[in-house]
Amino acid sequence: MNASTEEQPSSSSFDTLKWGIIFLLLAAAVAGNYVYSEESVLIRAVAVVVLVGIAGLIGLQTEKGRNAAIFAKEARTEVRKVVWPTRQEAIQTTGIVLVVTLLMSVLLWGLDSVLFWLVGLVTGLQVL
Repeated sequence: MNASTEEQPSSSSFDTLKWGIIFLLLAAAVAGNYVYSEESVLIRAVAVVVLVGIAGLIGLQTEKGRNAAIFAKEARTEVRKVVWPTRQEAIQTTGIVLVVTLLMSVLLWGLDSVLFWLVGLVTGLQVL
């Protein structure tokens, strides 16, 4: 972690207030959608999206919100560094996995059959 992501104690009381406001906005979105169920779905959907957006913006102003935004930026940077396989490589790898899975299933089936036969021979029990 870098120095900018360390928690600052002075903002914790304001963060609590911000989280309270976020909770109230989200509760208002749910309650408003329920109370105004006779209104148009489009109007209710827009109102919910606006309230959730406002809550999200307030959430980004908190310490945890800033940390989440920094994490998302760093994750996006790391995803850009990934070397993705070509279509041919993906198909070949999938084929290899399918063949090995088939071979292992046949091997385990055979081993299970032999052990089943041995246990039946030792115990004298014949299960159909």
